[in-house]
Amino acid sequence: MGKVILHSAVTVNGAYEAPTPEDWLELDGDSRDASLDQLTIADAMLLGRKTYEGLAAVWPKLVDVPGMETFAARINAMPKYVGSRTLSGPLEWNATLIEGDLTESVAKIKENSTLWVSGCGEFAQALAQRGLIDEYWFGVHPSLWPAGPRFFDGFGPLRLELVSATPYKSGVVTLRYRPRTA
Repeated sequence: MGKVILHSAVTVNGAYEAPTPEDWLELDGDSRDASLDQLTIADAMLLGRKTYEGLAAVWPKLVDVPGMETFAARINAMPKYVGSRTLSGPLEWNATLIEGDLTESVAKIKENSTLWVSGCGEFAQALAQRGLIDEYWFGVHPSLWPAGPRFFDGFGPLRLELVSATPYKSGVVTLRYRPRTA
């Protein structure tokens, strides 16, 4: 049986979308390697429409960018399952539209796959509300952004249990949590 892992890079104040592309978060060598290691445990990606459209517009262009080529190769090759109320199939970028009941569909995909959820907007909240996320992995970056959406705005309560905390030279800290069962 696989699992669903939500992974998000966020600032200390919970912002997950940079005010400008130049403000996006950077990794040091160790945290970059750890991020790639984390990505390789997943069999497929589970994405909402907005995240799918955003990533599909960027990652195919990064295959020849120094420092990004390994990430791009992995992400571009992975199967992707997309939850959307507005898209219709077939989808591009090795993606399949999730059809039918979200809970049933994700449980079926999860039977044989570890799924990597990228993004933390409406779709991630829908997964969390249904108890479909097995682990939450946050890459907390030492930045404060004055504007932009915040991680899980308006969602909760959900109690989490710390699994691990790993700091890096850059000040990035990877925090891994599981939903608390009791």
